[in-house]
Amino acid sequence: MMQNPEILYMVIPCYNEEAVLPETARRLKEKYQTLQSESWISPKSRIVFVNDGSKDATWNIIQQLHQQDPDFFSGINLAHNSGHQNAVLAGLMTVKEMCNMAITMDADLQDDVNAIDAMIAKYYEGNQIVYGVRSARKTDSFFKRVTAEGFYKFMKLMGADVVYNHADFRLMSRRVLQELSQFKEVNLFLRGMVPLIGFQSCNVYYERAERFAGESKYPLKKMISFAVNGITSFSTKPLKLITTLGFLMFLVSVAAFIWAFAVKIAGRSELGWSSTVCSIWLIGGLQLLCLGMIGEYVGKIYAEVKQRPRYIIAEFLNQSEGKSDS
Repeated sequence: MMQNPEILYMVIPCYNEEAVLPETARRLKEKYQTLQSESWISPKSRIVFVNDGSKDATWNIIQQLHQQDPDFFSGINLAHNSGHQNAVLAGLMTVKEMCNMAITMDADLQDDVNAIDAMIAKYYEGNQIVYGVRSARKTDSFFKRVTAEGFYKFMKLMGADVVYNHADFRLMSRRVLQELSQFKEVNLFLRGMVPLIGFQSCNVYYERAERFAGESKYPLKKMISFAVNGITSFSTKPLKLITTLGFLMFLVSVAAFIWAFAVKIAGRSELGWSSTVCSIWLIGGLQLLCLGMIGEYVGKIYAEVKQRPRYIIAEFLNQSEGKSDS
């Protein structure tokens, strides 16, 4: 119990979450009531749902929640679908001056709501960032577990400073949010950006549950795209690997030239057609792979140079402001 409990805002990105949102709101409200009764958080604390251009009744549900319990629920409606990372950032940047600390969590209830207590306790101990980290992946399929763990290991190998088995369940202080606002890149990868900020941090471990309802918003195709974005946003090692690969291919080419010359001198110059075709396909494939990797970086430069807004807020429902902003 704290003598001067601070204000906590929770930012929950939502995209087509009508099936799970009522249950998410119920559990979070119960958690807030307990934390407030025990003086762990201020009565001014809020739960902010960010509607990321949902095509179902998600925004209608958020509006109803705000009308029924304006002291607990607020809502942000983005003008269009901006993507998960942009939705998280939109919520954080909107509330950064209204709270002392903010927690981001997905709406699917896979993150343990009860871990919020430990995260707040770590904050009061002096930590500016508290990462929610999965203690195990028992609920994942074998393929999901192998690919996910491989993703974190590969990110580390590529030089990106990410917290192993941590997604977007984290607590950040107002100071951290202010520093995060200084990051202007369009290609967002918050799992890599937040550790770059620094400050005292720690981990809180929890068991991740299965999705309560609805469908996953990250199928294999999106997961691969997310991984590529993370690697190319925080590491130039792929470009360095291309240089190394080019040097190795040059050495192989020199060796192949010497071998061909030796065969010619020995009078055994009738070489097989298959070896020639395989060499052409190998070199051609490597060239296309390298060009594709370079293209990823060029594309990111193109997006950054345009400096288009990362998100547009159409409406902000927040009773603590005394009115609904739009």
